[in-house]
Parts: sequence; C-alpha cells; structure tokens
Amino acid sequence: MHKVFDNILQTIGDTPLVRLNKVLADLPCPVYAKIEYGNPGNSIKDRMALKMIEVAELDGRLKPGGTIIEGTSGNTGMGLAIAAIIKGYKCIFTTTDKQSKEKVDILRAMGAEVIVCPTNVEPEDPMSYYSVSKRLATEVPNSWYVNQYDNLANRLAHYEQTAPEIWNQTDGKVTHVVVASGTGGTITGLGKYFKEQNPNIQMWAIDSYGSLLKKWFDTGEIDMKEVHPYISEGFGEDFVPENYDKSVIDHFEKVTDKDGAVMARRIAKEEGIFVGYSAGSVVAGLHQLKDKLKKDDFVVVIFHDHGSRYVGKIYNDEWMLQRGFLDVNTVKDLIGGLGRRRVVTVDGQDTVAKAMELMNKYDIEQIPVMSNGEMTGSITQNGLFKKLMEDAGIKEKQVKEVQEAAMPVVNMDTRVDRLSHYINKDNGAVLAKDDSGDFHILTKYDIINAFSK
Repeated sequence: MHKVFDNILQTIGDTPLVRLNKVLADLPCPVYAKIEYGNPGNSIKDRMALKMIEVAELDGRLKPGGTIIEGTSGNTGMGLAIAAIIKGYKCIFTTTDKQSKEKVDILRAMGAEVIVCPTNVEPEDPMSYYSVSKRLATEVPNSWYVNQYDNLANRLAHYEQTAPEIWNQTDGKVTHVVVASGTGGTITGLGKYFKEQNPNIQMWAIDSYGSLLKKWFDTGEIDMKEVHPYISEGFGEDFVPENYDKSVIDHFEKVTDKDGAVMARRIAKEEGIFVGYSAGSVVAGLHQLKDKLKKDDFVVVIFHDHGSRYVGKIYNDEWMLQRGFLDVNTVKDLIGGLGRRRVVTVDGQDTVAKAMELMNKYDIEQIPVMSNGEMTGSITQNGLFKKLMEDAGIKEKQVKEVQEAAMPVVNMDTRVDRLSHYINKDNGAVLAKDDSGDFHILTKYDIINAFSK
C-alpha cells in the first residue's frame, strides 16, 4: 500500500539500511550503510534542520515571516531551505569557498541568498562564515540565527528519529556506529540513544586531518596548531561545538583527504551507491579500524549525502589528478585524469606562419604534422626558433619543408615511468591512440604535474 504525503517535509526519515558487499569485504563482520541521501534534500541534515526550526517556532525565536540565517557547508542549508519554503520563511546562508559549486548553486535554486566566505581564516575572523552569519543575525529584522553547532536541537533530531530507526532496522543487534563528525549532532544524538539501549555499543567518529576534534577528544586540549586547510567536506572542525558530549563517543579516527575521495569513488563503482565525500571517509576510517572488529559484530555506517554534490570534485578525474588523488601508473591513467583535450595539428601543406599562429593561440610548444591522414612529422618551438634565427623568411614556407621527426606513438598501457625513453630534451611530447582511434598528446608538463602532488 502506497502512502501519500501532504508536503515534502513528511518524507524526511525512514531511510533504508543497505549492506555493503564489496568495499569492506575484508572485514570480519557485516557492515550496513544508512542511506541518508534518501531524504528530500539528499542528506541527513534534513532531519536536524526541521527539528531546529520546530523547536525555534515553539519557543518563539522564529516568528512568522521571519528570516533564517545560518553558516552551512551546504547540506544543512538545503534542509533549512526546504522547510522554509513549506513554512513561509526566507533564508540567508553563509558558506566557505571550499564547498563545491554544486552546493551553492542548489541553495540559490531553492530561493536562498548565499554569501561565500574564505575558508582559511580563524573562526573569530570577521570574514569567516561563522562571524558573517552571526553579524547578519543582528542586522536583519525578524531573523533567527540557527547556529547548528551549538543548537542542541541538532542532536535531539538524531536521538528522537535517526537512532530509533537504526535500532529497529537492526532488531537491536547493532554493535558499532561510525559517523563522519562535524557539528557533533549526529554522533552525539545517536550515541546518547544507543548507550541508553546498550552501553557496549561503540560510537566511532571520523575526523579529517586539519581538524582539531580528534586531539580534543583524546587529550581535552583545543590545539589550533592542529588546524590547517583541508579538502574533505562536511566534517571536521576548527573549534568544538556545544553539541559534543564525549561521554557517548568511544573513538575518533582521522582520515586523509585522498583516502576519503578515493573510497567514495569505489563505493559508487563497486556498490552502486552514489555518495558524497564524508561517506567515503567513513568507510575509509572503518577500514583503518578493522582490526578492532570481530565476526559477530554488526556495524552501521552513516552515508550522509549524495554524490551529485561532488561531480565537479571527487567524481572529476582532472580534479582528482591535480590533487594527486589518482594513482597514475599507465598512459591511460594519465590521459583519463587530464580529460579529453583537442589535439591541435597542422597539415604538411600549411604555412609555418599558420603553425606559429596555432602555437600562440593554444599556448602549446609542439604540434603534430598530418599529411593525407597520417602523422608525418612535428613542429616545435625550439626547432622553429633555431630556423627563424637563420632565415626569417621560412614563415611563408610549407610546414612539410621544415618539419622535424614525428612524435613517438605509445600504447595506452605503457607505464608512465617508461615515458622517459621517449620524452627528452629533443622531444617534448608523445602521442597515444585510444581504442576509438583518437590521438592524445602528453607533454613534459603533463607528466611533471601528475607527479608533483
């Protein structure tokens, strides 16, 4: 029997719990993912966004026709925006320039005003997204500052809704819950509920390098030396939100930006579950902790949001390659990371002047020469420089009269470390032909760039 709803807010919650079969196959116990992108805003933040609004309405902080103001990495903003549409509020959000463009575009599409602030500043800096949102809350009439970090309705949402769902879905058999933690609402709300049901349930929080949360948890020290810019999105903090309660958390584990990104891509390709950055980090962190697990354990991981918000980042090969997140072993790997690029060529009957024009237009140093559909030679900046110094009139000659040797053509499965046999001071590039017969060019710069991260 199908259930119908009066509005989209009624569809929040009741997300599925799905077993992971491949990415954690080497663990001794089953692992199930709570698929939170099943919420209407495609993230777990829908739950706490609605709860925080409902509590603010009850205690009078949020009045009819008011403006909701919040600093958000994107997902909380989406949940707030959806609720605001249904309930008749306006939204102003601040976010950081680290967040994906997709997140900002989506918030604006939902009618919110979005102000992008710099990432690499202290929380108390007037330009930080925390400070800007607080200032706006004092300036905008009839506004309410959400403050998801210190708003305890955040963790209440997970205590009242998310945790009971998991408990019922697992028939109370859950032994470990793993969460990428930022505001602290999810890990603490879940932890408070589960510790009440069974104090032995382990609550593991995933942190990022560049965040101070793990050191604070381990030592009680708020060490700003731990804080530095990081790429992972949606978790980790440079301060300790009030939502945290150490007594219901058992362990913090740090995961690198690379490991989280690579694992998210694996989850998509191997499990068919298109997840965001934090989900990859959760699974990578759990893998680091696998020696703490036994065959009778029952693990639940939280998949916070959907991969559609990261298509320009972790699901973009070029973005991954630029940050050194892709393992580049073969020519095919390198070309895949660079993305499809037009190979600029000249015909042997074209003038040298045309070749020079193409070099300037596309800012390239070498061009393959084609004659009757075949690669017959090349034109290079170094070679042209020497010839022009001897005879400036060669610009009107045909390319075939001054061309140099053709660039080497290598197989797509050639190991990158073998390219040094082909690329040298006299030859600055190689060509590779893919299965469809298209040529790709690899330069010294491409290879240096791939290995400089």
